[in-house]
Amino acid sequence: MQSVLLLNAKGGCGKTTIATNLASLYASAGFKTAILDYDPQGSSHYWGALRENSNRPAIYLIDASHKRTGITRAFQLKTPADTERVIIDTPAGISRDLLREAVDRADMIIIPVAPSAVDIHATAAFIRELMLIIKTRARGIPISVIANRVRQNTPIYQPLEQFLELLDIPFLTALSDSENYIEASAAGIGIHEMEASLVTNERIEWAPLVKWIGENLPHIPAPDESMPLRAASN
Repeated sequence: MQSVLLLNAKGGCGKTTIATNLASLYASAGFKTAILDYDPQGSSHYWGALRENSNRPAIYLIDASHKRTGITRAFQLKTPADTERVIIDTPAGISRDLLREAVDRADMIIIPVAPSAVDIHATAAFIRELMLIIKTRARGIPISVIANRVRQNTPIYQPLEQFLELLDIPFLTALSDSENYIEASAAGIGIHEMEASLVTNERIEWAPLVKWIGENLPHIPAPDESMPLRAASN
């Protein structure tokens, strides 16, 4: 079983959007998939309820946002025995205790960052804290960063890229601020479950991320190594 953690203490970077689209990508590829939702707002759960009416492969959802009384935490977070992929969705301002718990359950971490100087500065500070937490647990968890909700002609994140180079953390791709994500979310599906001709750019933008997490999925194009790190035009 492989667990992917979506993480950033800064709000507004689209963690749930990435989490639900990654979960639907796995599910549509035939993997038994679950989402651990640490966000008290329950956005992933709301999306999952919409998905029940979509005739798409089921995704198991677990409310991890608070500790329930009367049962152990391990039982509360238990996934079905046949689960192959787990996506961990987290809120802004996640507590240190829940952050440590989520990190302990992760095989890899993806940090989305929104295109603003404030978000980039806050993300850099958060990464420093995260690295300390990982170091104290003596775990070599791979971390990557993606730009999210990027509009056409948004400048590349040069200061953040330079910071990440010092830490040997890859800056994978930039995902467009596309209406297709809104339409997919409202239907309880992911962009990879939409008509391919409608989401060509989005699939191209996702390819480096899919490659980094080590999946070879037939419905994802191979990443174009020559493509600049910016959102494609919509």
